[in-house]
This record gives sequence, structure tokens and C-alpha cells, in this order.
Amino acid sequence: MHIKIESTEDFFNHGKAIASLADKGLLEKESKIVSFEHAEDLAKVVSAAKIDLFRAIRLRSGSITDIAQRLNRDRSAVKRDIDVLQSIGLVELHTLKNAGHGTKKEVVACDNQVLMAW
Repeated sequence: MHIKIESTEDFFNHGKAIASLADKGLLEKESKIVSFEHAEDLAKVVSAAKIDLFRAIRLRSGSITDIAQRLNRDRSAVKRDIDVLQSIGLVELHTLKNAGHGTKKEVVACDNQVLMAW
């Protein structure tokens, strides 16, 4: 996954270039790109706490409660940050069977490598 800051024009030019490569069968692998037009918009999504949270999830998936305990953070704050990370495609919530207790949600990292550029 690539997270970057670029103008709207650059975003669409980049998209056209990727589409052209795809049409020619020259794309090596699937890639996710999240673009922000302004650094301020990126700053709302990427904070030190969210980066630490993503790293913790990437190292070991788990429930929101489990992750909050591992990071010694409030569960509701972790949930809010997970919602933001999920909105840009960095994490997913999977519903798993919890033997004898119904289901539980597990937070899983979608990508092991995230590149940021500006």
C-alpha cells in the first residue's frame, strides 16, 4: 500500500498510467494507493498513535480489547483509531466463531508493507 500526498491532477494522471499498464498486462502485482490532496488531511488520518496501533496489529492480530490491553490504551480510543485505519484499507475486521460464546471480531492488517511519500 502506498499513502501519499498529490494533487487531484497528479492522482488522475497516475491512475491513467496504471490503467494503461494494466491494459497491456504489465502490472506485476496488485497495489493499493491512498492519496491525500493536502498534508493536513493526511495528518488527520496518520498519527503516532495510529502508526503504533497498525504496527501492533501487523505483528499480532486480535480483538479490539486485546489490542487495547497490549498497547495500554483505552478501548474506545483504539476502536476509533481502528475505524480510521479500516476506512483507508489498512486493517479489516473479521468475525470469528468464539467457541461457546457466539462470535468475536478480530482486527487484521491488510498489508504488511505501507509506503508513505510526499
